[in-house]
This record gives sequence, C-alpha cells and structure tokens, in this order.
Amino acid sequence: MPVSLIPSFLVYCFVGGITPGPANLCSLSAALRYGRGPALRQWRGLFTGFFLDAMGAVALTWLLGAALNEYVGMLAWVGAAYLLWMAWHMLRSSGIDPDSDPAAPSFHSGLLVQVTNVKVIIFCITALSGYVLPYNSSLWALLPVGLFLPFTGPVCNLVWLFAGASLQKLFASHRKAVDIVMAASLALCAVSLVWPH
Repeated sequence: MPVSLIPSFLVYCFVGGITPGPANLCSLSAALRYGRGPALRQWRGLFTGFFLDAMGAVALTWLLGAALNEYVGMLAWVGAAYLLWMAWHMLRSSGIDPDSDPAAPSFHSGLLVQVTNVKVIIFCITALSGYVLPYNSSLWALLPVGLFLPFTGPVCNLVWLFAGASLQKLFASHRKAVDIVMAASLALCAVSLVWPH
C-alpha cells in the first residue's frame, strides 16, 4: 500500500469499526445488562473472532483475489440470519435476571458473534482488496495489514462496551425498552446486509 493511502486506510478502519454493527451492539448490550466484567469476557471472544476473520480474509484474498466477490452475497444472507436470531434471543431473554441468565456474555458468545459477523468479514476483505491487492498481491504484503485489522474494530467495541457500562445504572429500570431498541437495531443491521442498495 502506498504511504499516501495510509490516512485514507486509517479513516476507513475507524469508520468501519465505530459504526453500529453486531459486535458493537453486543458489547453495548452486554455492558448494559451484565456490567463491565462479563462484557470484557465477551470482548476477548470478539477480539479473537476478529483476528480469525482477518486471517481468513488474508488467506481468501491471497488465494482467490477478484473471484471472491461472488461469494460475499451468500455470506451476507448467513450473517443476516444470525443477526435476526440474536435479535429474537435478546427479546426473548428480556426480563430475565442477569445474574441467573444462562446466556450471559462469555468468550465463546463473543467469538461466535464475530466469526459470523458479515460486517467484519466484508470489512477485512474490502480493506485488503482495496488498499493492498491493487499494489501488491503477495502474502507478505497482505499479512501485516491483516494483523493490524484486529486492533481496529475491537478497540471500537471497547468504546461501546464502556459506554454501556457507564449507562448501566441509568438503563437498569428500562431494561425491556433497551432490549427492544437493541433487538430492532440488530434486525436493521440484518436487513441492511441483504437489502438491495
């Protein structure tokens, strides 16, 4: 990647990481419902899942190059279905005491959210195919960018997580309404993945 593209790349990473998406909404929801500790456990899974997505994107971009674009549509439908399932689960578990909830945030739930997060998969593939591949298609050019990407989105997840932890007491008495808004947000994310632009 030319040095002149680095500022554009960094803006792309920030905007892609900070905008609402499944991982950010899960971080916010987990912190609002369970507090900082359990949400941070889930965040470690989100980080690991992002790393796996980024390394998968490096491998796919390197191996398949431009042929990859035809498969992105299928990934969007899988991701949309999972987001709708998460929204339904959030509505269904609304009103359950967080201390006795068997679906409390965990490393594994964070990992599953991120590995199936189509926004992250497309984000990584776009970063690699848009900023690196036109200039150098070697694995050694793609790998450093792929290793950098997990430090973009998950850091932004922490912003959402700490915002949720700060607002936890404020929203405790409005849990049902917050869950409805969060579920609707996830459903909108799902629709935006597959709705024709």
